[in-house]
Amino acid sequence: MSPKSPQLPPTFGRARVVVLLASLLAALSAGTNYVRFTASYGPQLGARLGLSHTQLNLIGLGGNVGVYISAPILGKIVDTRGPKSLLLSGFVLLLSGYSGIRIIYDAGLPKDVTTLSTVMFALLIACSFMTGVGGNGGLCAAINTTAKTFPDKVRGSTTGLVISGFGLSAFLFSAIAHLAFPGNTSSFLLLLSLGTSFPMLIGFIFVQPIPLPPSEAHHESFDVDQAEADAASLAPSIISVPAHENNSRTHLLTHNRDEGLEAGLGHRQSPTTAVEEYNEEARGGAGIELSPPRGVSRSPRSSRHRSSSARRSFSQSGKQLLDVGPNIFGVKLWTSVDFWIPFISLSLLSGTGLMYINNVGSMAQALYVYTHIDRYSEVDASQWQATQVSTISFMNFSGRVLIGLLADLIKSRFGLPRSTLLILVACIILSSQIAAAYIENVRVLWRASALLGLGYGSMFSLYATLCIEWFGLPHFSENWGYLSLSPLFGGNIFSVAFGRNLDAHERSAESAYMPPPPGIPPRQCLDGLTCYVDSLHLTIGACICALALSIWAVWRDRKRTAEVDQDYRRLPDVIWEEEEEES
Repeated sequence: MSPKSPQLPPTFGRARVVVLLASLLAALSAGTNYVRFTASYGPQLGARLGLSHTQLNLIGLGGNVGVYISAPILGKIVDTRGPKSLLLSGFVLLLSGYSGIRIIYDAGLPKDVTTLSTVMFALLIACSFMTGVGGNGGLCAAINTTAKTFPDKVRGSTTGLVISGFGLSAFLFSAIAHLAFPGNTSSFLLLLSLGTSFPMLIGFIFVQPIPLPPSEAHHESFDVDQAEADAASLAPSIISVPAHENNSRTHLLTHNRDEGLEAGLGHRQSPTTAVEEYNEEARGGAGIELSPPRGVSRSPRSSRHRSSSARRSFSQSGKQLLDVGPNIFGVKLWTSVDFWIPFISLSLLSGTGLMYINNVGSMAQALYVYTHIDRYSEVDASQWQATQVSTISFMNFSGRVLIGLLADLIKSRFGLPRSTLLILVACIILSSQIAAAYIENVRVLWRASALLGLGYGSMFSLYATLCIEWFGLPHFSENWGYLSLSPLFGGNIFSVAFGRNLDAHERSAESAYMPPPPGIPPRQCLDGLTCYVDSLHLTIGACICALALSIWAVWRDRKRTAEVDQDYRRLPDVIWEEEEEES
């Protein structure tokens, strides 16, 4: 007698819920990107270690590089080896990175030394890089495990819940620091080192994919939920589809008779079982019979007949299969105009967002000093900085949720392509920079931060979805990996430019006040908005260019959609076969 196979837990059984909660905890500890070297402790670090704003931006960019460069590698690791190795490495990297930063901060500068040595500066960059890789590893493991543990009918909700933890991470840590030890940078760094690393260790114990029941595993829907696309923008491997995968929901009918269709959408997926039969009989006439997949055995007692209910127009059922989309990758991707338009616009918009996030602490500090030059309080200044982090974090989370709902609404209710929202996202980020360029009081800086967070979160969620729609799902991990490299260019250029601009104003302000007013850091710019407004003018120009590119992308997408619709109308009718058992 063969041993009985173990029974798999139900969808919301205890085992799967434990995995979900552990994944959520790991995601909560992974999203400290908006805290790292930005508003919460960047200015304090610079004041204690004698760092210029250009150096602070380079340290912060070390963390961003760790996030973006590691994404394709970590995605492949979690696909092949599971989440354990990423969670364990995340524990080590986060603990080492934030502890290293704290040790250097506590040590300060030696006596009679005004600047940090090159070796220690490089070590700070390395520590920042480790926190970026470690956090991204924990996030990839959490989202990948959640997607594999829950069936399609609830996968969008569960992955969305994990994403919400990532989006609220900076808000959580900033709120704890604000309430528990305001103004104490060393304690805040200790919180980050322990609060981000030990949840990874807990995840190492509990985060493990639980196989789906056979009924769920073999009947997964091909449709990509907006929350899944958003999750894939953070950990692309979760919805990559192997080229050999073949089930009843992924059959794609291919018709290569029209060169215009292939030029508009790129080459399509390789024909599968039903497609091969479709193409073989398509040459015979306009009436086409599709037999069931070969994997379905025929009963010798079954009869074959045409049912009136089985006769459907190809413009209805066949179009749904063709809507699986294109399959563009490799050389075709890099030579496609439709790749370079979002690549450049994403670089400009995300570069604007990274510049603002990396420097909003310095902006808040400059505005606070300008209006409180005679009554400066380091505690109050740090609280205003933490306010910006919390605002950006919460609105980033809100943007990811709202853009998904809005994208589905305009497509289903109004028949507009999702790419239409590219214009809205560009306008939101542009408005944040215009608002910041006119805000002279730190009390209202949250308005610009809210707009920036909303646009920044919406941007990555929307671009991930469009990457699937425009280039296809089979090579989404690869394509999104290339597209997600774009923030490195804009982020580096704008952040370094901001630092150099602020450093130049610091020197002029420093010469006017020798020594500076009591309590104010010696390198602090005292001119308020003037300290950094030129950098905002640069990003305003970049956002205008991104808006123009977005309008162009929408125009091309609508034109392409219209051409495809014309091709659908020219397709023949399809007669579907159905089998019934003989009575």
